[in-house]
Amino acid sequence: MQATLLSQLGFLYGEDRADSLCKEVVELFSFNESTEGPPPFSNHWDQNDVWVITYGDSIQREPDPPLQVLKQFLDSHLQGVVSGVHVLPFFPYSSDDGFSVINYAEVNSSLGDWQDIEALARNYSLMADCVINHCSSRSLWFDNFKKGEGIGSDYFFVASPDDDLSQVVRPRTSPLLRETETADGIKHVWCTFSHDQVDLDFRNPKVLMEFLSIIKLYMGRGVRIFRLDAIAFLWKVAGTNSLNLPQTHEVVCLIRTVTEHYRNDTVIITETNIPNRENLSYFGNANEAHVVYNFSLPPLLLHTLLSENCSYLKNWLMSMPPAQYGTTYLNFIASHDGIGLRPAEGLLSDEELSQVVKTIEGFGGKISWRALENGENRPYELNISLFDALKGTHDGEDDFAVERFVCAHSIMLALEGIPAFYIHSLFGTRNDYRRLENTSHNRSINRHQWQWHELESALTEEGIHKAVFERLQFLIKLRRTQRAFHPNATQYTLHINDQVFAFWRQSADRRQSIFALHNISRQPQHISLTQLNLIATNDWFDLISGEDMSDLKGSIELAPYQCCWISN
Repeated sequence: MQATLLSQLGFLYGEDRADSLCKEVVELFSFNESTEGPPPFSNHWDQNDVWVITYGDSIQREPDPPLQVLKQFLDSHLQGVVSGVHVLPFFPYSSDDGFSVINYAEVNSSLGDWQDIEALARNYSLMADCVINHCSSRSLWFDNFKKGEGIGSDYFFVASPDDDLSQVVRPRTSPLLRETETADGIKHVWCTFSHDQVDLDFRNPKVLMEFLSIIKLYMGRGVRIFRLDAIAFLWKVAGTNSLNLPQTHEVVCLIRTVTEHYRNDTVIITETNIPNRENLSYFGNANEAHVVYNFSLPPLLLHTLLSENCSYLKNWLMSMPPAQYGTTYLNFIASHDGIGLRPAEGLLSDEELSQVVKTIEGFGGKISWRALENGENRPYELNISLFDALKGTHDGEDDFAVERFVCAHSIMLALEGIPAFYIHSLFGTRNDYRRLENTSHNRSINRHQWQWHELESALTEEGIHKAVFERLQFLIKLRRTQRAFHPNATQYTLHINDQVFAFWRQSADRRQSIFALHNISRQPQHISLTQLNLIATNDWFDLISGEDMSDLKGSIELAPYQCCWISN
């Protein structure tokens, strides 16, 4: 382990500093010669893993602390349904709903305290954000930077307006550099996302050591899964695009080395909302992220259901490499952010993307933009609740909203990888225009806050919310009992037609096969079972409906948006 650390630290900071830095890391984590990591290519997950993504205050009930309310809801409604919970940044913050952290070592008092975090970790695999690229301009670190003394005074990335920054890839339209008055004069601080989110300078090893200390603190509070937020932008070099640089990948490798030797079942997830090939690079050679977000899935699946054509989705799925053991994908189709469009670049044409944007605007959604090198703006993200995004097709709204919505999640549950549900998807939450108006931030449209009694009523009274919640719970529980749905089980794309998205999964021991068929259109689809090559000596049935498939020369009819998981 120490030899690995020396190599990683030497690459980042030079061989002359590597030895002393390695000793610091070893001392911080109390490593010794007997310290061992997990065996290579260890899977820390199986088919039982289904995660929920939520803000700490997505469900509220005065006067109880929201984190306690969240745990009560999970315990009473989702025990045995989800295995893990990703609580989005729960720290004191100044903007961006938590992603502009003021103090990494505290829990936001409006949510609860560390005991509430530990209570969640006792019942669920807990994921927390390591907001590693930037922090709040209202943090003590940045105050010290402006004063020129104390911890943080040398933590921030400073550039010059005269530097060649023309190639820098931006996810926003705001100016990259923030002019800041300091005790040493005017300095221009790099701000990838906003001027309240000031970028940290990992060229300074003290910044790395600071974050290793923060990660150790979280592990001591029960966090097992770490989401490295906006990690692709971490290392900057003027004259480059400052995206996915080799040093960034090396930092991910180093964090994995340290954390998995401190606790063998730690999982590192990279959040890289970038084109597909670049996203996949964060697997490394099974030595970087354990898990990468399947960022191309949301825009491609949305396009599929809006256009009633799965050809692009099939082409993408065929091109996706199976994850090595010890790595896997995180499948999601909605999150606290919008539906990113960059991961669809090169997969969908400009015309297809423009049509999706137009339809989403017609369904009441908003569009966020990013700046290009030539000064033009390009659609970056669709801001809309997933239920509203799927309430129709390119032809407009229709009566298939619930069926289409459930179909989308059935596909997500069946695909290779770990499925993660944004908590509002479980309820079929709609666009929150009041919150959007109050904040003037597009992402607020999909960040509703439920009052406990209102949510309880919505989930028990007949209507969209109850229907969605019950049907998704059924599918999740069903998935968790199928070995062929292990995140690393074999997957093979099937070719039925462009209105039926289909693939085959097989368990590692080859004892179970599941043929997952999904009608992604408003028209019934007839499928001959001879197209599936079902083994004649096995008995086959649909896991979802229970229907027997004994006549292997017969056919089945899928109603609009019906899904079928045919298993032996």
